[in-house]
Amino acid sequence: MIVTVFRSRLAPGIQDEYGPMAKRMSELARSVPGYISHKGFVAEDGERVTIVEFASAEALDEWKRHPEHREAKKLGFTKFFSLFSYQICNVTHARTWENRAAE
Repeated sequence: MIVTVFRSRLAPGIQDEYGPMAKRMSELARSVPGYISHKGFVAEDGERVTIVEFASAEALDEWKRHPEHREAKKLGFTKFFSLFSYQICNVTHARTWENRAAE
């Protein structure tokens, strides 16, 4: 599994325009074979973090090459973000536990 951690801050006054584009990117990501999941979080200080999981590096590469995603990335550089960074990580170990007794 490949995990991407994308951290960003929106430029001032851009939320109304950014929202629909972000929604479209979420829809597109789900359509990529090998996509597993993604979730976004916003911290109290305004920093945004999105965690994206793909089954393989090939699936991530397909997402990176998607034409609409490439255009969205350009807008991120030129318009939407005042700051961003990302890390692409290979998962070497994963474990999930759920307390079903709490249900």
